[in-house]
Amino acid sequence: MPIHTSPTSWVIETKNTGYAIGLNEAGLLTHRYWRARLPFAADYPAPVNPIERSSFDMPQHYTPEEYPGYSALRYFDPALKITFADGTRDLVLHYVDFSTSASPYPELALHLKDEAYPLSVTLHYRVHEEYDLIARWVTLENLGNEPILIERAFSAKWTLPHGDDYFFSHMFGRHNNEYNMKREVLTPGLKTIESRRLTTSHHHTPWFAIDRNATEDSGEVWFGTFAWSGNWKITAEVTEFASTRISVGLNDWDFAWKLNPAETFVTPESISGYVKDGFGAASRLMHDYVRNILLPHKNQLHKVLYNSWEATLFDVDEISQSKLAEVAAGMGIELFVMDDGWFHNRNLDNAGLGDWFPDKTKFPNGLGGLIKNVNALGMDFGLWVEPEMVNPDSDLYRAHPDWVIHFPSRARTEARRQLILNLGRTDVQEYIISVLTTILSENNIQFIKWDMNRNVSEPGWSDAPGDARELWVRYVQGLYHVWGTLRERFPNVIWQSCSGGGGRADFGILHFADQIWISDNTEATARLSIQEGFSQFLPANTMEAWVTDWGRNVVPLEFRFHVSMCGSLGVGGNLNEWDQADRELAAHCIRLYKEIRPIIQFGDQYRLISPQKSMFSAVQYVSKDQSEAVLFVFRVYLSDPTNLPMIHLRGLNPTALYEVDGYSGPRSGASWMEAGLRVELKNLQSKILKIKQVE
Repeated sequence: MPIHTSPTSWVIETKNTGYAIGLNEAGLLTHRYWRARLPFAADYPAPVNPIERSSFDMPQHYTPEEYPGYSALRYFDPALKITFADGTRDLVLHYVDFSTSASPYPELALHLKDEAYPLSVTLHYRVHEEYDLIARWVTLENLGNEPILIERAFSAKWTLPHGDDYFFSHMFGRHNNEYNMKREVLTPGLKTIESRRLTTSHHHTPWFAIDRNATEDSGEVWFGTFAWSGNWKITAEVTEFASTRISVGLNDWDFAWKLNPAETFVTPESISGYVKDGFGAASRLMHDYVRNILLPHKNQLHKVLYNSWEATLFDVDEISQSKLAEVAAGMGIELFVMDDGWFHNRNLDNAGLGDWFPDKTKFPNGLGGLIKNVNALGMDFGLWVEPEMVNPDSDLYRAHPDWVIHFPSRARTEARRQLILNLGRTDVQEYIISVLTTILSENNIQFIKWDMNRNVSEPGWSDAPGDARELWVRYVQGLYHVWGTLRERFPNVIWQSCSGGGGRADFGILHFADQIWISDNTEATARLSIQEGFSQFLPANTMEAWVTDWGRNVVPLEFRFHVSMCGSLGVGGNLNEWDQADRELAAHCIRLYKEIRPIIQFGDQYRLISPQKSMFSAVQYVSKDQSEAVLFVFRVYLSDPTNLPMIHLRGLNPTALYEVDGYSGPRSGASWMEAGLRVELKNLQSKILKIKQVE
């Protein structure tokens, strides 16, 4: 087992990394090491034992505690903040003992307890040895007879090797412009990224990377994410003593949790790792972890889908959708998805949300006729839903106006003319489970696109079971209960997470969803940047990417297809307006994608030239056995004359011979990687080059 223990020290080892903790002479649980794996457990450094520098800088302040609470003379950012029933806001944790387990993954649990109050704190460590990842979370248990108020409960505080020369990478954006990479120097103090929106958010992404002059292919990188689909917070702190720490967990803004006697509170997982080989290596570890550990349908190729939204908007019926399905099937589409507009009284976005049964005017005989037509064409059928929302103009809202998130004394702010149902409520959860169970039981539906098109306002809950500020957590727990229940009942259905695009893209939702709709922006040149940012922590098979009509007068259809083929390919354009040449090109691209999609969806991704830094970009996918690869190259706009850069392939076997489409004669993998190749393109041109090992 990759966990070495003694009465006062613990070492966690993955395939290539070591992580060490120990009790110092003061009895404080202290971080010791997080870097490359060492040969022997005894090689890891001992816990530090700082001395008092002055009354302003006591030893606790610069001891790298593994999970410090707010107490005494600690002035750095704490991992845990508690108020006890008598008003005491001070936490003094003492180590008690530890335990280990081996199934299904090795785990270490370190048990702590407050010295005077009945609060137990357990630090959990799960080892994903092959992926060089450690998952951490915390369990709080009230052992007493009075409630305890939790005001902050981070899942982990990650301590880096001593120093103040780190760079902090994170992603920011907005709706239609997600996943912009930012790499900046960490300076003394706190750097915070977060979501306060009830969802993961378009605006910041729960991912971080810390490096010391690393590149895509080399250098030390410490990286991680938070497996949660609601409010989150990541803080990077550099203290005055050059201690650098990353705290990851639930956002404590407007948060409180009333922990009643005999109850426990369990935080979500913080998942992190370390590599010596740059940002690309970190990404590939996370990609493998997601594909092999998280996803419900782990090794299932994702089908090429068509979504009818841009063609018909809300004007859907059996005839119009069946005609689109015929065109889609002729191009080689495998999955037909009907979007918004199919349910009761849904003609615009101002009515119908909440009433999840087919509109009798549009579908007088239900969805069965359309689904039969789609299946007869050799395609699966999928459906769009937005169950977390309700329009005030709906039967559901008229029956249950109290079901929405609101303050009774305030007006209910609408966004996109809709309100948010409170999924923290069990009656709301059971309603959503019931109506979707009916739809899925009565119809042959193989795919669900689950959308959420607004963020929270007036976050009130007048009859909450505990503190009203528990809403932020109880809502997401309710969402997971709904998704989990439906997944158990309909295990073969593929679910896609969408929140106006990339507003809910995280490791938490991927326990239930196989795909993520990463942006409502489907303009191909913009998508290059969005897709690259997404790839920092999520793999190509989770990335639904449509070919649409955005930019059709400027950007060639082939370019648009090539961009979308970098993920899980979909088509969303208005096929009624595509001429025969467009449809034939689409059929050609879809045939090519089906040929190469195992490499794209399950292979290793290499970001060769970044579209966030250059108008000429390249990305490569390599099969796990290194026998095949695919290179995508894009040129958006560069003034001529220009000298396009050499492209250096990655991930090939250096001593094997490979052929590359369009290049005469085989060359060694080392030659393709070191000497490189040149791809000549004009503005708004792209190429896909297949690479195959020949000996």
